[in-house]
Amino acid sequence: MISVSVVGASGYVGGELIRLLLNHPMVKINQVTSDRYFGKYIKSVHPNLRGISNHKFTKLEDLENVELIFSCLPHGLIQSNFEFLNHKTDRIIDLSADFRLKSERSYKKWYVKKHQLTHLLDKFVYGIPEIYREKMQNAKYISSAGCNATAILLALYPLYKNNMIEIDKTVIEVKVGTSEAGNKFSQSTHYPERVRSLRSYKPTGHRHIAEITQELQFFDIIPAIHMSATSVEMVRGVLATSHVFLKPEYENITDKDLWQIYRKQYKNDPFIRIIKEKSGNYRYPDPKTLIASNYCDIGFEIDQESNRVVIISAIDNLMKGAAGQAVQAFNIMYHLDETEGLKFPGIYLY
Repeated sequence: MISVSVVGASGYVGGELIRLLLNHPMVKINQVTSDRYFGKYIKSVHPNLRGISNHKFTKLEDLENVELIFSCLPHGLIQSNFEFLNHKTDRIIDLSADFRLKSERSYKKWYVKKHQLTHLLDKFVYGIPEIYREKMQNAKYISSAGCNATAILLALYPLYKNNMIEIDKTVIEVKVGTSEAGNKFSQSTHYPERVRSLRSYKPTGHRHIAEITQELQFFDIIPAIHMSATSVEMVRGVLATSHVFLKPEYENITDKDLWQIYRKQYKNDPFIRIIKEKSGNYRYPDPKTLIASNYCDIGFEIDQESNRVVIISAIDNLMKGAAGQAVQAFNIMYHLDETEGLKFPGIYLY
Protein backbone atom coordinates (compact mmCIF):
# COMPACT_ATOMS: atom_id res chain seq x y z
CA MET A 1 0.00 0.00 0.00
CA ILE A 2 1.25 3.46 -0.92
CA SER A 3 0.71 6.12 1.75
CA VAL A 4 -0.64 9.43 0.48
CA SER A 5 -2.09 12.64 1.87
CA VAL A 6 -4.33 15.21 0.20
CA VAL A 7 -3.66 18.80 1.15
CA GLY A 8 -6.26 21.49 0.51
CA ALA A 9 -8.88 18.74 0.41
CA SER A 10 -12.09 20.67 1.09
CA GLY A 11 -12.79 21.83 -2.47
CA TYR A 12 -14.62 20.02 -5.25
CA VAL A 13 -11.42 18.57 -6.71
CA GLY A 14 -10.21 17.51 -3.27
CA GLY A 15 -13.50 15.72 -2.65
CA GLU A 16 -13.27 13.85 -5.94
CA LEU A 17 -9.67 12.92 -5.26
CA ILE A 18 -10.55 11.50 -1.84
CA ARG A 19 -13.42 9.52 -3.40
CA LEU A 20 -11.10 7.97 -5.97
CA LEU A 21 -8.30 7.22 -3.52
CA LEU A 22 -10.63 5.56 -1.00
CA ASN A 23 -11.50 3.02 -3.69
CA HIS A 24 -7.97 2.53 -4.97
CA PRO A 25 -6.66 -0.92 -3.97
CA MET A 26 -3.05 0.24 -3.66
CA VAL A 27 -3.57 3.45 -1.66
CA LYS A 28 -3.76 4.23 2.03
CA ILE A 29 -4.90 7.78 2.76
CA ASN A 30 -2.96 9.04 5.76
CA GLN A 31 -4.30 12.59 6.13
CA VAL A 32 -6.53 15.13 4.43
CA THR A 33 -5.93 18.76 5.30
CA SER A 34 -8.04 21.89 5.44
CA ASP A 35 -7.30 24.81 7.71
CA ARG A 36 -10.85 26.09 7.19
CA TYR A 37 -12.50 22.81 8.31
CA PHE A 38 -9.84 21.63 10.76
CA GLY A 39 -11.22 19.01 13.16
CA LYS A 40 -14.37 18.26 11.16
CA TYR A 41 -15.14 14.92 9.55
CA ILE A 42 -14.74 14.97 5.78
CA LYS A 43 -18.36 13.85 5.44
CA SER A 44 -19.43 17.28 6.73
CA VAL A 45 -17.93 18.84 3.58
CA HIS A 46 -18.17 15.89 1.18
CA PRO A 47 -21.47 14.25 2.19
CA ASN A 48 -21.21 11.59 -0.53
CA LEU A 49 -18.44 10.02 1.59
CA ARG A 50 -20.72 9.28 4.58
CA GLY A 51 -20.13 5.79 5.87
CA ILE A 52 -17.08 5.37 3.64
CA SER A 53 -14.44 7.29 5.57
CA ASN A 54 -13.94 8.46 9.13
CA HIS A 55 -11.09 10.80 8.26
CA LYS A 56 -11.05 14.23 9.85
CA PHE A 57 -9.46 17.30 8.33
CA THR A 58 -6.12 18.18 9.89
CA LYS A 59 -4.13 21.38 9.64
CA LEU A 60 -1.42 21.65 7.00
CA GLU A 61 1.17 22.29 9.70
CA ASP A 62 0.36 18.88 11.27
CA LEU A 63 1.18 16.95 8.12
CA GLU A 64 3.04 13.66 8.62
CA ASN A 65 5.52 11.95 6.32
CA VAL A 66 4.02 9.98 3.43
CA GLU A 67 5.20 8.56 0.12
CA LEU A 68 3.23 11.02 -2.03
CA ILE A 69 1.29 14.23 -1.53
CA PHE A 70 -1.55 15.37 -3.74
CA SER A 71 -1.75 19.16 -3.45
CA CYS A 72 -5.13 20.75 -4.12
CA LEU A 73 -4.07 24.06 -2.61
CA PRO A 74 -5.34 27.16 -4.43
CA HIS A 75 -3.14 28.70 -7.11
CA GLY A 76 -0.09 30.34 -5.56
CA LEU A 77 -0.13 28.57 -2.21
CA ILE A 78 2.02 25.56 -3.02
CA GLN A 79 4.87 27.94 -3.87
CA SER A 80 4.90 29.34 -0.36
CA ASN A 81 4.49 25.86 1.18
CA PHE A 82 6.66 23.86 -1.16
CA GLU A 83 9.72 23.46 1.06
CA PHE A 84 7.57 22.19 3.93
CA LEU A 85 5.67 19.73 1.70
CA ASN A 86 8.84 18.53 0.01
CA HIS A 87 10.29 17.51 3.36
CA LYS A 88 7.20 15.46 4.12
CA THR A 89 7.16 13.28 1.03
CA ASP A 90 9.09 11.59 -1.77
CA ARG A 91 6.80 12.79 -4.55
CA ILE A 92 4.26 15.54 -5.22
CA ILE A 93 1.37 15.82 -7.67
CA ASP A 94 0.21 19.43 -7.77
CA LEU A 95 -3.27 20.20 -9.11
CA SER A 96 -2.87 23.99 -9.16
CA ALA A 97 -1.44 26.10 -11.98
CA ASP A 98 1.78 26.91 -10.15
CA PHE A 99 4.13 24.63 -12.09
CA ARG A 100 2.35 24.10 -15.41
CA LEU A 101 4.32 26.72 -17.30
CA LYS A 102 8.02 26.22 -17.96
CA SER A 103 8.84 29.87 -18.56
CA GLU A 104 9.20 32.42 -15.77
CA ARG A 105 8.28 35.14 -18.26
CA SER A 106 5.16 33.31 -19.38
CA TYR A 107 4.03 32.75 -15.79
CA LYS A 108 4.40 36.44 -15.00
CA LYS A 109 2.52 37.42 -18.16
CA TRP A 110 -0.47 35.13 -17.58
CA TYR A 111 -0.67 35.17 -13.78
CA VAL A 112 0.45 38.78 -13.33
CA LYS A 113 2.94 38.01 -10.57
CA LYS A 114 6.46 36.75 -10.20
CA HIS A 115 6.99 33.04 -9.62
CA GLN A 116 8.69 32.37 -6.26
CA LEU A 117 10.38 29.10 -7.26
CA THR A 118 11.58 29.53 -10.83
CA HIS A 119 14.33 26.94 -10.37
CA LEU A 120 11.61 24.28 -10.08
CA LEU A 121 9.63 25.10 -13.21
CA ASP A 122 11.51 22.58 -15.34
CA LYS A 123 11.45 19.93 -12.60
CA PHE A 124 7.69 19.31 -12.89
CA VAL A 125 6.37 17.01 -15.60
CA TYR A 126 3.32 18.48 -17.32
CA GLY A 127 0.44 16.29 -16.24
CA ILE A 128 -1.26 14.88 -19.34
CA PRO A 129 -0.46 11.13 -19.28
CA GLU A 130 -1.27 10.61 -22.96
CA ILE A 131 1.53 13.02 -23.87
CA TYR A 132 4.09 12.55 -21.07
CA ARG A 133 3.60 8.97 -19.92
CA GLU A 134 7.28 8.03 -20.24
CA LYS A 135 8.49 11.05 -18.27
CA MET A 136 5.93 10.37 -15.54
CA GLN A 137 7.27 6.89 -14.90
CA ASN A 138 10.31 8.23 -13.03
CA ALA A 139 8.99 11.66 -12.06
CA LYS A 140 9.34 13.17 -8.61
CA TYR A 141 7.00 16.08 -9.36
CA ILE A 142 3.97 16.29 -11.63
CA SER A 143 1.88 19.37 -12.36
CA SER A 144 -1.64 18.44 -13.46
CA ALA A 145 -2.86 20.23 -16.57
CA GLY A 146 -5.74 22.71 -16.57
CA CYS A 147 -9.15 21.25 -17.36
CA ASN A 148 -9.80 23.33 -20.49
CA ALA A 149 -6.23 22.83 -21.65
CA THR A 150 -6.61 19.06 -21.23
CA ALA A 151 -9.71 18.86 -23.41
CA ILE A 152 -8.18 21.09 -26.08
CA LEU A 153 -4.70 19.58 -26.15
CA LEU A 154 -5.95 16.02 -26.47
CA ALA A 155 -8.10 17.15 -29.40
CA LEU A 156 -5.41 19.12 -31.23
CA TYR A 157 -2.22 17.23 -30.40
CA PRO A 158 -2.31 14.63 -33.24
CA LEU A 159 -2.89 17.24 -35.96
CA TYR A 160 -0.22 19.62 -34.68
CA LYS A 161 2.24 16.79 -34.15
CA ASN A 162 1.79 15.74 -37.78
CA ASN A 163 2.29 19.32 -39.01
CA MET A 164 -1.13 19.45 -40.69
CA ILE A 165 -2.38 22.79 -39.35
CA GLU A 166 -2.17 26.42 -40.43
CA ILE A 167 -0.86 27.38 -37.02
CA ASP A 168 -2.09 30.99 -36.99
CA LYS A 169 -5.77 30.15 -37.45
CA THR A 170 -6.86 27.86 -34.62
CA VAL A 171 -10.08 29.16 -33.03
CA ILE A 172 -11.52 27.47 -29.94
CA GLU A 173 -14.73 27.90 -27.97
CA VAL A 174 -15.02 26.10 -24.63
CA LYS A 175 -18.26 25.71 -22.70
CA VAL A 176 -17.78 24.90 -19.04
CA GLY A 177 -19.83 23.97 -16.00
CA THR A 178 -20.06 26.05 -12.84
CA SER A 179 -17.87 23.71 -10.76
CA GLU A 180 -14.89 25.00 -12.71
CA ALA A 181 -15.09 28.16 -10.57
CA GLY A 182 -14.58 26.18 -7.35
CA ASN A 183 -16.70 26.05 -4.20
CA LYS A 184 -16.10 29.55 -2.85
CA PHE A 185 -19.09 31.86 -3.17
CA SER A 186 -19.03 34.71 -5.65
CA GLN A 187 -21.64 36.97 -7.17
CA SER A 188 -21.33 35.23 -10.53
CA THR A 189 -22.03 31.78 -9.06
CA HIS A 190 -24.90 32.88 -6.77
CA TYR A 191 -27.94 30.84 -7.84
CA PRO A 192 -30.26 33.73 -8.86
CA GLU A 193 -27.44 35.15 -10.97
CA ARG A 194 -26.34 31.84 -12.42
CA VAL A 195 -29.55 29.97 -13.21
CA ARG A 196 -30.80 30.17 -16.83
CA SER A 197 -27.59 31.95 -17.73
CA LEU A 198 -25.32 31.43 -20.73
CA ARG A 199 -22.43 33.72 -19.90
CA SER A 200 -19.31 34.55 -21.85
CA TYR A 201 -16.76 35.05 -19.09
CA LYS A 202 -13.45 35.04 -20.96
CA PRO A 203 -13.81 35.98 -24.64
CA THR A 204 -10.05 36.56 -24.85
CA GLY A 205 -6.96 36.09 -22.71
CA HIS A 206 -7.83 32.83 -20.96
CA ARG A 207 -4.85 31.63 -18.92
CA HIS A 208 -5.01 28.11 -20.32
CA ILE A 209 -3.88 29.53 -23.67
CA ALA A 210 -0.39 29.61 -22.17
CA GLU A 211 -0.45 25.84 -21.54
CA ILE A 212 -1.88 25.10 -24.96
CA THR A 213 0.71 27.13 -26.89
CA GLN A 214 3.49 25.68 -24.72
CA GLU A 215 2.50 22.08 -25.48
CA LEU A 216 1.76 22.54 -29.20
CA GLN A 217 5.16 23.97 -30.10
CA PHE A 218 6.37 21.59 -32.78
CA PHE A 219 9.03 22.37 -35.38
CA ASP A 220 10.21 25.42 -33.35
CA ILE A 221 7.04 27.33 -34.17
CA ILE A 222 4.79 28.97 -31.57
CA PRO A 223 1.14 28.52 -32.59
CA ALA A 224 -1.45 31.28 -32.37
CA ILE A 225 -4.39 30.06 -30.29
CA HIS A 226 -7.60 32.11 -30.33
CA MET A 227 -9.77 30.90 -27.45
CA SER A 228 -13.04 32.03 -25.86
CA ALA A 229 -14.75 30.55 -22.81
CA THR A 230 -18.46 30.45 -21.95
CA SER A 231 -20.04 29.33 -18.69
CA VAL A 232 -23.20 27.30 -19.26
CA GLU A 233 -25.91 25.93 -17.00
CA MET A 234 -24.37 22.62 -16.04
CA VAL A 235 -22.39 21.74 -12.92
CA ARG A 236 -19.66 19.52 -14.38
CA GLY A 237 -18.11 19.26 -17.78
CA VAL A 238 -16.09 20.88 -20.54
CA LEU A 239 -17.04 20.89 -24.21
CA ALA A 240 -14.31 22.29 -26.45
CA THR A 241 -15.06 23.07 -30.10
CA SER A 242 -11.82 23.69 -31.98
CA HIS A 243 -11.75 25.05 -35.52
CA VAL A 244 -8.51 24.29 -37.34
CA PHE A 245 -7.59 25.00 -40.94
CA LEU A 246 -5.56 22.38 -42.75
CA LYS A 247 -2.57 23.08 -44.95
CA PRO A 248 -3.36 23.03 -48.70
CA GLU A 249 -1.84 19.60 -49.21
CA TYR A 250 -4.57 18.11 -46.99
CA GLU A 251 -7.53 19.63 -48.85
CA ASN A 252 -8.80 16.18 -49.87
CA ILE A 253 -8.57 14.58 -46.45
CA THR A 254 -11.33 12.12 -45.58
CA ASP A 255 -13.03 10.98 -42.39
CA LYS A 256 -11.13 7.71 -42.67
CA ASP A 257 -7.81 9.57 -42.90
CA LEU A 258 -8.55 11.56 -39.74
CA TRP A 259 -9.82 8.51 -37.92
CA GLN A 260 -6.57 6.69 -38.65
CA ILE A 261 -4.48 9.64 -37.44
CA TYR A 262 -6.32 9.76 -34.11
CA ARG A 263 -6.35 5.99 -33.69
CA LYS A 264 -2.61 5.81 -34.33
CA GLN A 265 -1.94 8.51 -31.73
CA TYR A 266 -4.22 7.14 -29.03
CA LYS A 267 -4.38 3.40 -29.71
CA ASN A 268 -2.70 2.57 -26.38
CA ASP A 269 -4.53 5.19 -24.31
CA PRO A 270 -7.34 3.63 -22.26
CA PHE A 271 -9.14 6.90 -21.53
CA ILE A 272 -9.35 8.34 -25.04
CA ARG A 273 -12.41 7.48 -27.11
CA ILE A 274 -12.88 8.59 -30.71
CA ILE A 275 -16.57 9.33 -31.28
CA LYS A 276 -17.95 9.39 -34.81
CA GLU A 277 -21.51 8.10 -35.11
CA LYS A 278 -23.78 8.46 -38.13
CA SER A 279 -27.03 8.92 -36.21
CA GLY A 280 -28.52 9.53 -32.78
CA ASN A 281 -28.29 12.29 -30.18
CA TYR A 282 -24.71 11.44 -29.29
CA ARG A 283 -23.02 11.52 -32.68
CA TYR A 284 -20.40 13.81 -31.16
CA PRO A 285 -18.83 14.04 -27.68
CA ASP A 286 -21.11 15.30 -24.92
CA PRO A 287 -19.94 15.96 -21.34
CA LYS A 288 -23.31 14.70 -20.08
CA THR A 289 -22.18 11.13 -20.78
CA LEU A 290 -18.84 11.57 -18.99
CA ILE A 291 -19.90 12.62 -15.49
CA ALA A 292 -17.58 11.10 -12.84
CA SER A 293 -15.48 9.31 -15.48
CA ASN A 294 -11.87 9.82 -16.52
CA TYR A 295 -12.56 9.62 -20.25
CA CYS A 296 -11.91 12.22 -22.90
CA ASP A 297 -14.18 11.81 -25.92
CA ILE A 298 -13.02 13.29 -29.23
CA GLY A 299 -14.99 13.70 -32.44
CA PHE A 300 -14.60 15.67 -35.64
CA GLU A 301 -16.31 16.95 -38.76
CA ILE A 302 -14.63 18.05 -42.01
CA ASP A 303 -15.74 21.18 -43.87
CA GLN A 304 -14.43 20.65 -47.39
CA GLU A 305 -15.55 24.14 -48.49
CA SER A 306 -13.07 25.89 -46.22
CA ASN A 307 -10.51 23.10 -45.67
CA ARG A 308 -11.51 23.28 -42.01
CA VAL A 309 -11.80 20.54 -39.42
CA VAL A 310 -14.03 21.04 -36.40
CA ILE A 311 -12.76 18.93 -33.51
CA ILE A 312 -15.11 18.42 -30.58
CA SER A 313 -13.76 17.15 -27.27
CA ALA A 314 -15.47 16.59 -23.94
CA ILE A 315 -14.38 15.76 -20.40
CA ASP A 316 -15.59 15.96 -16.83
CA ASN A 317 -13.57 18.93 -15.54
CA LEU A 318 -13.33 17.49 -12.02
CA MET A 319 -12.13 14.12 -13.29
CA LYS A 320 -10.10 14.00 -16.51
CA GLY A 321 -9.58 17.73 -15.97
CA ALA A 322 -8.31 17.34 -12.40
CA ALA A 323 -8.67 14.51 -9.85
CA GLY A 324 -8.96 11.59 -12.27
CA GLN A 325 -6.02 12.72 -14.34
CA ALA A 326 -3.94 13.10 -11.15
CA VAL A 327 -4.75 9.52 -10.10
CA GLN A 328 -3.91 8.32 -13.62
CA ALA A 329 -0.52 10.04 -13.29
CA PHE A 330 -0.07 8.49 -9.83
CA ASN A 331 -0.65 5.01 -11.30
CA ILE A 332 2.00 5.65 -13.94
CA MET A 333 4.50 6.96 -11.38
CA TYR A 334 4.19 3.75 -9.37
CA HIS A 335 4.05 1.46 -12.41
CA LEU A 336 0.52 0.31 -11.63
CA ASP A 337 -2.27 -0.47 -14.06
CA GLU A 338 -3.04 2.96 -15.48
CA THR A 339 -6.79 2.45 -15.05
CA GLU A 340 -6.60 1.41 -11.38
CA GLY A 341 -9.27 3.21 -9.37
CA LEU A 342 -10.60 4.88 -12.54
CA LYS A 343 -12.71 2.22 -14.26
CA PHE A 344 -16.06 3.90 -13.58
CA PRO A 345 -17.69 4.40 -17.02
CA GLY A 346 -19.60 7.57 -16.22
CA ILE A 347 -23.30 8.35 -15.75
CA TYR A 348 -25.66 8.67 -18.68
CA LEU A 349 -28.75 10.19 -17.00
CA TYR A 350 -28.39 12.20 -13.80
